[in-house]
Amino acid sequence: MTHIPSKRLPRSVARSVAGAAPRSGVVLAAVASLVAALGLGAVGEARAATPTVASAVGPSVASSVGPSAAGRWSDQPHGFASLAGGTTGGAGGKVVTVTDQASLARYAAAEEPYVIRVKGSVPVAPFGSDIVVASNKTIIGVGDTGEIVHGELHLNPGTHNVIIRNLTIRDSYVEGDWDGKTTDFDAIQMDTADHVWIDHNRFEHMADGLLDIRKDSQYITVSYNQFRDHNKAFGIGWTTDVRTQITIDHNWFTGTKQRNPSADNCAYAHLYNNYLSAQVSDGDPVWTYGNWSRGRTKMVIENSYYDGVQHPYQADATAELVQRGSILRNTTGRTDAWGTAFDPHAFYAYRLDPAAAVPALVTRFSGPQRQIGDAVTLHVPADHPTVQAAVDAVPDGNDLPVIVAIAPGVYRAKVYVPATKPNIVLQGTGRDRSDTVLVYDTPAAYGGSTGSATVRIAANDVTARHLTFSNDFDEAAVELSGEQALAMKTTGDRIVFEDTAFLGNQDTLMTDSPQLTTVSRVYIRDSYIEGDVDFVYGRATTVIEHSVIRALSRGSATNNGYITAASTWTGNPYGFLITGSRIVSDAPDGSFHLGRPWHPGGEPQAVAQVLIRDTELPAAIKAAPWTDMSGFSWKDARFAEYRNHGPGAVVTADRPQMSDEDARVHTVADYLRGTDGWAPSGHH
Repeated sequence: MTHIPSKRLPRSVARSVAGAAPRSGVVLAAVASLVAALGLGAVGEARAATPTVASAVGPSVASSVGPSAAGRWSDQPHGFASLAGGTTGGAGGKVVTVTDQASLARYAAAEEPYVIRVKGSVPVAPFGSDIVVASNKTIIGVGDTGEIVHGELHLNPGTHNVIIRNLTIRDSYVEGDWDGKTTDFDAIQMDTADHVWIDHNRFEHMADGLLDIRKDSQYITVSYNQFRDHNKAFGIGWTTDVRTQITIDHNWFTGTKQRNPSADNCAYAHLYNNYLSAQVSDGDPVWTYGNWSRGRTKMVIENSYYDGVQHPYQADATAELVQRGSILRNTTGRTDAWGTAFDPHAFYAYRLDPAAAVPALVTRFSGPQRQIGDAVTLHVPADHPTVQAAVDAVPDGNDLPVIVAIAPGVYRAKVYVPATKPNIVLQGTGRDRSDTVLVYDTPAAYGGSTGSATVRIAANDVTARHLTFSNDFDEAAVELSGEQALAMKTTGDRIVFEDTAFLGNQDTLMTDSPQLTTVSRVYIRDSYIEGDVDFVYGRATTVIEHSVIRALSRGSATNNGYITAASTWTGNPYGFLITGSRIVSDAPDGSFHLGRPWHPGGEPQAVAQVLIRDTELPAAIKAAPWTDMSGFSWKDARFAEYRNHGPGAVVTADRPQMSDEDARVHTVADYLRGTDGWAPSGHH
């Protein structure tokens, strides 16, 4: 883009325009409540800043809080797994997707951390074989269909920091061996492991046990799982020591006989909001039971629901069991309660659901959930020190959403999302878009227009929300031949910006495509864009809706700049659409253009198309708002207005107005539909 000299006074990174522009500074108050509402975990994920971050939320000031009605999909563990440093699984490692046993086994056993997505059904051979899981791993089912069949996940002694979520593990049952005496084919087995979170899985029809947590394993949380169609569901212990600390909540035991769970010599076993139903009824007077506090276990049971269960909860004489708030329906046998056990609140915060609500809640929310498996979340800086590091962790050819959750702070670094990494969501987790700022200060003189961009998005299907993108190069402080300074450049297709801000001067926002005849689409909503010269430009089909555009004064009484500089391919009927928005300006009346036609390199087939409709225009807009560029007449471009209002919306001979008939086929949906029916505006 041609450089236009400017001598504006230096400006701050953030401005305030009628409440629409980002607020200056970084707002830290009340972040925790919003993060929880977004399902992004506790405030502890926003750790102390690394050297690449100018400011960020400090260390956690509270323990992890258990899932709430709005936060049952949190990717942060609660209960005992959240203590003593917490459980982060494969956080900080690369994300991989596996569809076969060999890949699953290779990544699960690797020394380095991984987030391993299991896509579809993975059969394991030989029948009943172990998949060894090493430390620092997250294994998560994709959607709600990821499953491991005929195999076991096994954590050897010393394994630590493992998350297993959203999987079905099934069908290693040996016909005729209901008691599980001939094999040891569990769904998950661990010996002397620590910091393990087992969440939202379905375990059914295995041999021996479904879940065996053995030999002094510590800091374990087992939540929102289903234990089905089995004899021995869930055993804990097999040790004479008393070390295991375990939280067991919101699990559904149905069609099982015993060990629901059996807890042997646990230091602390906290069971709450579990649902036991449809217990196997085989007339066994002893080994058909619900919860059992064995050996020297201290067990607390709260607000659980037992329906049709023999011996709902029982305790050895050497153990302790405190029960409060549970509901028993059609039960028989033992309901032991003695001793004082312990106070779970002394270890972590949690919230109890009413016992009467447990059957409905647990049957709905337990087991694999699409809301969990549809996207993986990478936290910056808690898991990855920089935004770029998180982007780099996304696999090439990524076919499922990966959320890069960015904690509040000012991140002074460039970010590039290459074409090989689609389906990324860049998401600020602050209270306001100004809380999370991606900023750099490169002008075009140092690396060209593209090289100046603070953020570049070349991939398809990328969304950014609750963020500010800025190029704070101070054009008034230096004399350069190339002072263009992009905050954002996109070349990918199906790009969405929601509640974002773009701060700069010349060439603030470029929405482009890989080549002239390739149509890329960009949708910008509820956002803020500022600049002076050609600050919304490029050849992508771009819709700006319900947003504020601020045309900055360069100090001239006659010409302060140009809002748009479209270079739309002549074969593309849809270029830029600004609709339902406000254009504001501090420039003098009649000193700003709506746009001019940009023909990069003199390309005659780049014929601008811009429609501004149903938008408020300020007095700063010229009566003749379109102008020529580089020898190309604006009259040969496709410029139009429709039903604009405000002091700058006068109609003159130099302001083409679109007809009602044409306006009916120049809507947001028309611009974005393409050949694939893309309709991001329909989500609002």
